[in-house]
Amino acid sequence: MPAACRLALLLTSWSAVVASFPGAALAAAPASGAKPNIVLILVDDLGYGALGCYGQKLVATPNIDRMAAEGLRFTDAYSGGPVCASSRCVLMTGVHGGHARVRGNGDASMPGLSLLASDVSLPRVMKDAGYATGLIGKWGLGDVGKAQAGLPTRQGFDYFFGYLRHGHAHNYYPAFLWRNESKVKLRNGPTKGLAADRGTSAKKVEYSHDLFAEEALKFVREHADEPFFLTVAFTIPHCNNEAGANGMETPSYGKYADRDWPEPLKGYAAMMERMDGDVGRLLALIKELGIDDKTLVIFASDNGAPRDEGGFDAEFFDANGPFRGFKGHVTEAGIRIPLIACWPGHVPAGETTATPVYFADVMPTFAALAGGAAPQQTDGKDFSPSLAGKDQPELADRFFYWEFDKLDLQQQGSRWNNWKAIRDPKSGAIELYDLATDVGETTNLAAEHPDIVARFAEFFRTARTDSPYWPVTAESKAPVKREKSASPAS
Repeated sequence: MPAACRLALLLTSWSAVVASFPGAALAAAPASGAKPNIVLILVDDLGYGALGCYGQKLVATPNIDRMAAEGLRFTDAYSGGPVCASSRCVLMTGVHGGHARVRGNGDASMPGLSLLASDVSLPRVMKDAGYATGLIGKWGLGDVGKAQAGLPTRQGFDYFFGYLRHGHAHNYYPAFLWRNESKVKLRNGPTKGLAADRGTSAKKVEYSHDLFAEEALKFVREHADEPFFLTVAFTIPHCNNEAGANGMETPSYGKYADRDWPEPLKGYAAMMERMDGDVGRLLALIKELGIDDKTLVIFASDNGAPRDEGGFDAEFFDANGPFRGFKGHVTEAGIRIPLIACWPGHVPAGETTATPVYFADVMPTFAALAGGAAPQQTDGKDFSPSLAGKDQPELADRFFYWEFDKLDLQQQGSRWNNWKAIRDPKSGAIELYDLATDVGETTNLAAEHPDIVARFAEFFRTARTDSPYWPVTAESKAPVKREKSASPAS
């Protein structure tokens, strides 16, 4: 059989598996009052400890801190995975990493790295509920050509402006961006190093983040009189891997220019300041338009901070707070993220919650708020009662799941109540930690609690469906390009 036919047969079989699990059937969720606008601000590689309201001391984030003071701050929120693509796939489909279409990094043009037409995505759910839908920033779950079914405009977004590929998004001064399905040429370039849509630009005129901030404000103005769902997927403060030790490209270092720090650290702090300022502008516009009392704004990161990409130093900023590990690991530092919700009159102001939630919960939650149709089978739970300040103990008393598969490091992770388990698929060994007393995951308690380990072992046995592209085995047979654990790019 020709290779192309074998690939087509493999894709058809995999689509059938997914269609039989989450996202295949739809059931209407009850409406709860007027439909709120929903703005989801998703930033890139922002560690748990990178914001002032989560303990940051070196970089000021007054606007986001004020958002936390006026809203609800989650201490136990988790991403969908420890790197960008897998995490965002969970966010956009409502299924965890063991059931998701995309389970690792790479460009969406490769098999196993793009959503398909059969997938039920969050923007589709919101669009069907009567929302105007927009995405500004980075996508990474579809591409032109063979992966076009995963393009934002074919997954439910009415409007898209930004990057399609993760690698392209590493260049903050790209030669072009995408508007819907057309290229928009910028005044930057030419690109040097790597492929034409990656690398860095010799001529730096238009900073992509600034363009995204303006586009987000424009979208809100244009849709203020109708229900809208806007995802603002800022690429900062992602460290610019392509620029190497000269990463963290930004128009200026701002107030950090005179600090006695290495240049990349000044750049990181300046990116944080820029991001915080634009979050403040967006919140101010929503209030100015008089729609703040009917607009839910959620701020979150896609995964934890890296160790040292592009000259970054996570330990210098204590970017991952008290947690162990970095981006690319299922330890707490790779997946526990800052998450803040603000909605005057609906979300309690100035409160903190330890209710554990993760990206798979976003789909059912937003669908419930929108009175829309959520997938009948998802791995997530509706946490809208928690947003309203109510207790939801059932959110803790369940098994969360994460996985990440790289050439030299394969991992599975789960949380149940305050217990955290990490499994090595190669050996089957399970580490066990009590997050109530050991958030740093320093003491493995597996030997002391064989009964708890047994529960996690049974969960891990049934937690995932096999994927031809993302097997968790000692030796991968996936046709996609795999990542090295030291630098999980994206």
